[in-house]
Amino acid sequence: MLKRISIQHLTLGMYVHDFCGSWMDHPFWRAKFVLKEPKDLARIKAASIEEVWIDTSKGLDVAAGVRSVSREEADFQVETDFGMLDTMPPLVVDPPPPPSPPPRRARGRAPASMHSELQAAASICVESKQAVVLMFKEARMGKAVNSENARSLVEEISDSVTRNPSALISLARLKTADDYTYMHSVAVCALMVALAKQINLNEEHTRSAGMAGLLHDLGKAAIPLAVLNKPGKLTDEEFTVIQSHPVQGYLMLKEGGSVEDSVLDACRHHHEKMDGSGYPDKLKGEEISLIARMTAICDVYDAITSDRPYKRGWDPAESLRRMAEWTKGHFDPRLFQAFVKSIGIYPVGSLVRLTSGRIGVVTEQGQQSLTSPKVKVFFSTKSDMRIPPVTIDLAEPGCTEKIVAREDPDQWKFPDLNELWSGMQTLAR
Repeated sequence: MLKRISIQHLTLGMYVHDFCGSWMDHPFWRAKFVLKEPKDLARIKAASIEEVWIDTSKGLDVAAGVRSVSREEADFQVETDFGMLDTMPPLVVDPPPPPSPPPRRARGRAPASMHSELQAAASICVESKQAVVLMFKEARMGKAVNSENARSLVEEISDSVTRNPSALISLARLKTADDYTYMHSVAVCALMVALAKQINLNEEHTRSAGMAGLLHDLGKAAIPLAVLNKPGKLTDEEFTVIQSHPVQGYLMLKEGGSVEDSVLDACRHHHEKMDGSGYPDKLKGEEISLIARMTAICDVYDAITSDRPYKRGWDPAESLRRMAEWTKGHFDPRLFQAFVKSIGIYPVGSLVRLTSGRIGVVTEQGQQSLTSPKVKVFFSTKSDMRIPPVTIDLAEPGCTEKIVAREDPDQWKFPDLNELWSGMQTLAR
């Protein structure tokens, strides 16, 4: 049985199933192990996390009378909190002063179906990756960012998100580990645009948010690739080098003199946390700008849903559940709620189980409710076999199906999961 306990009740012999905190807040690159070494127990208690999940079927249980929370209780609370999003009032924000708008050009922004926009998004991903690779290459050579090229790229990404919010965001998540550094910038740009639209920022500020997403990790161009792509655990010295990238990127962009102050701020402060435990400046709460708080959320979501050199990405819906646990202290809670609204409680690509026992993958968000997306079912748990794929609109009048659980793709290992929701046999990279 899974139980969530305070680290003060953690003892040797317990089986650690997961850490209740950001993956950046603890020193372990694996989350499932029997706690045998006193030094490992000391390292956990010295970290900034406060709680862990233990599996009592694989290790010691907590002492009688110690407060713990079961997985079912925790999931119910998270689902309850998410369920309130449909009735929450829109977030009201005070945006930064508007930047001077660049020259405009005619653009295609009419609503598009998921299928048609996925085709366009695939091309945008290929072109964007090439542009970002060049941007990082020039940054390593000490050249300033070409702001006009960056703005043009942001516009292409923004237009795609306007036509269909889910297509590019979902496709960009499918980056390979080798592509991560570059496609991460594209994905965060798209997520920032979607979040900006959700909180009703005007077009100029939405463009700034996209630019912040595109450029927020530029400082990684100054990090040695051997450290940046290291598959194993980083040493303390290497982690310090990684933590230098926000300031490195800020200095690169400031020296270039071609991006606005809000983008500079997001680049420098996207690893700050609401409780003041982030870096590099230990900013707290409202000291962190709106655009930096937005970037923190979008950056972490794409990071944990993407395959990295040292870990596989998590399922989108599971990632949101975990981020909801981290919101206290890490993220702005109202912005996180808006972020969930922008991509859905069950983002495209989430593996879910329906009332009938059929398993499917979310292919599109519902127009009326966050809990009623379109789901392509393809497996029956009752017969334990694949079935012909059928798309079900859970928001359709008279539909008796509902999502009853998230499923772990790593346990099912469906080889064609991405192709099922995208409709593409091969995904361009």
